Amino acid sequence: MNDYRLKRWQRKPYMTYFFLGIQIVVFLLAYLFPGLNIESRGSMFGPLVAYYHEYWRLITPIFIHYGLMHFAVNSVVLYFMGEQVEAVYGHLRFAAIYLISGILGNLMSFALNQIGIQSAGSSTSLFGLFGAFVVLGIHFKDNRAIQAMVRQFTLFIAMSFLFSIFDRSVDIWGHIGGLLGGLLLGNVLGLPSNFRKYDTQTRILSAVFLVVFVIFLVIIGFKKYQLPV
Repeated sequence: MNDYRLKRWQRKPYMTYFFLGIQIVVFLLAYLFPGLNIESRGSMFGPLVAYYHEYWRLITPIFIHYGLMHFAVNSVVLYFMGEQVEAVYGHLRFAAIYLISGILGNLMSFALNQIGIQSAGSSTSLFGLFGAFVVLGIHFKDNRAIQAMVRQFTLFIAMSFLFSIFDRSVDIWGHIGGLLGGLLLGNVLGLPSNFRKYDTQTRILSAVFLVVFVIFLVIIGFKKYQLPV
């Protein structure tokens, strides 16, 4: 009976619950204790990263949201999509995709946004999940269930980018960075039990491109602030 309960728990998307729990706690703290200035202390703000070396701002914006609507929408998307992506990729791969995509999105925001832009939100990581799931559509063309979900996610990505064009408050560079991160990581990590669907050369090239892309963004970001890399 204990083994059954353990296996049942292992199948649950507990990493999704974990990340969702973090952003709920952060939102409540920011709302109940505004004096903590959580948004300003943890959001992506390029000058503080470049001049004061506050590199945690590449991670903390993933869990910070501006206002109830921003928090609610991202939380709902994380809950429903996280369950599906975590079930396919597994807990550790899901966590890696979520965090690294979010970091890459914030790094791209740091490098390419105008100086003085402040941003936050789990959208960078959510777009990474979109990208990772779209990769499945490339490798599993004969799986109707995966293809159906890929079409849904692709439509959502297209709509999100369309809204980003008209809504200047949206950090479109963060979204693009997260999406690219998910696409690359989906290739690099693969699925736990089906590596034969992934060409080794493609995985290696994706890993190399990911590293080169990170280095490129770091160089561009610091050059923008006229600092030596």
